[in-house]
Amino acid sequence: MDKVIIEGLRFVANHGVLPQEKLMRQPFVIDLELYLDTRKAGKSDDVRDTVDYSEIYLAVKKIMEGKSRNLLEALAEKIATVLLDNFALLGVKVRIKKPEAPVMGDFSFFGVEIERIAPAIKKKEG
Repeated sequence: MDKVIIEGLRFVANHGVLPQEKLMRQPFVIDLELYLDTRKAGKSDDVRDTVDYSEIYLAVKKIMEGKSRNLLEALAEKIATVLLDNFALLGVKVRIKKPEAPVMGDFSFFGVEIERIAPAIKKKEG
């Protein structure tokens, strides 16, 4: 399956379980893998035959800067749902990294990764 890879989308937002995470903005890094058939775009060389990266970015930005969520899992699920509902994707992988999580210790990041298949694909498989 073909995929478009988007790595390192950076946002500063208020997501987390602890009260101070609702008040103090912290960095998040989002990586995406968008599964789709790229053959038509490969032949036509026309952005209308694929996904527009800037539209994907704006959709993720709206979620990241919107309603505060407690869990990275909920944030990833929202991103996956919005992308699958609004773009011609067969599936999506969402990885969220929280490099400044409020955990005492030495670490690169805490994160979550989910992979979801478009509802139309699930129906065909079932």
